[in-house]
Amino acid sequence: MNIARLTPSFAMQYRTLMLQAYAGNPDAFTSTVAERSALPLSWWENRLSVTQNPIELVFAALQDGQLLGTAGLSFDAREKVSHKSTLFGMYVAPAHRGCGIGHQLVCAALDCARARSGIKLVQLTVTQGNHKAEELYGRCGFVQFGVEPFAVAVGDGFVSKVHMWCDLNAANGSN
Repeated sequence: MNIARLTPSFAMQYRTLMLQAYAGNPDAFTSTVAERSALPLSWWENRLSVTQNPIELVFAALQDGQLLGTAGLSFDAREKVSHKSTLFGMYVAPAHRGCGIGHQLVCAALDCARARSGIKLVQLTVTQGNHKAEELYGRCGFVQFGVEPFAVAVGDGFVSKVHMWCDLNAANGSN
């Protein structure tokens, strides 16, 4: 198993894995299966673009050419917030959980953010009550800075999101 940045050639596999994620964990993601499945394959390919300083990039745990999990990183080009990045789309397929894949994916994203000029921190949100995810992020150097109530509508209810951030200089030895 290795961790690698995905390229557009993985767009179909990435789409399939993420649709599985949205369907199986509707409270964990802000997008729905219906929204994402309606997007053309070109949208997924663009997310995996291999430009030098992409707005988004995605890492995957790969074994024998199959995606076991993913984690994305987005960057903001606006001058006042260009020092921040956001971890998104963190997902490990159920059959591969508990093997350290999530930790490796998050560390790969942090290393990438750390290597990008001017990036000082990475932010994320996690569904309140998802203690395993919160613990994983904590082991990687993330700390909570707030809770957003009613953050995501799921069915007839709402879930709150815990906001976390990682100071890339302070977390340098955490991985």
